[in-house]
Amino acid sequence: MSADAGFSSWEDAVRWLRAQPDRAELVRAAYYDDPLLAAAQRYEASDEWRAIRTLLPAARGAALDVGAGRGIASYTLARHGYAVSALEPDPSALVGSGAIRALAAAAALPIDVVEDYSERLPFDDARFDLVFARAVLHHTRDLEAACREYFRVLKPGGRLVAVREHVISRHADLPAFLQAHPLHALYGGEHAYTRAEYTRAIRGAGFRLTRVLRPLASPINYFPQTAETLRRDLAARLVPWRAPRALLAALLAPRPVLGAALAVLSLLDRRPGRLYSFVAERAGGTR
Repeated sequence: MSADAGFSSWEDAVRWLRAQPDRAELVRAAYYDDPLLAAAQRYEASDEWRAIRTLLPAARGAALDVGAGRGIASYTLARHGYAVSALEPDPSALVGSGAIRALAAAAALPIDVVEDYSERLPFDDARFDLVFARAVLHHTRDLEAACREYFRVLKPGGRLVAVREHVISRHADLPAFLQAHPLHALYGGEHAYTRAEYTRAIRGAGFRLTRVLRPLASPINYFPQTAETLRRDLAARLVPWRAPRALLAALLAPRPVLGAALAVLSLLDRRPGRLYSFVAERAGGTR
């Protein structure tokens, strides 16, 4: 089956994607490669996760990983001391709850896997210290309802960390984003909201929004680029000649220097579907 024909399941789409030699880099970047344990270990060692760690509560407790996919974040949270519940409605053994269970068994980690949706969390009130959502909010069918559920299941003082969310400047930009998205044509399911819609849903649920990370202000939001490709691209934009361009790229190599330059550029970023990350807390508690 060709990608243009579409697929009846995300599992079929990913199987097709993994069979395309020219998509190998995308497969690896999305952590769809096998063995899954090695992919999860690579995520734990990534710049993205190192940056995410700075956003997590100091005290470890119960964590809910919503839209957990293959379980790479569930694995990493469990490895860092959280008691993890992974919420994933897709039962697939390749890209869903079946994959998470296999990963948990391979890593000998006690991850509780639950097949359900963010808009109807099957958990008691105030159960979790952390709700972690990696590229999840833009997939929700009801953004406001999902945020209300996250608030409900968090303990007072608990934290919501929602990372890698697609943002558009205006609704008219959505078709252009979907057309350019490398995975949307395979199965659909992608979406994007305006930044105001995300913040309104988070605050409307009762959260105190404590931090918003712009597209180039953190490695969390660099995808599909990396620090290395961004450094080269930035040097190429600023200097047209190859030799001084290489020198500038070298000068941008230190993380603080590159980070400062990209943080400034992120203020001008208007790409449809650019990535933002959000941190919010439920009031109360002592953390």
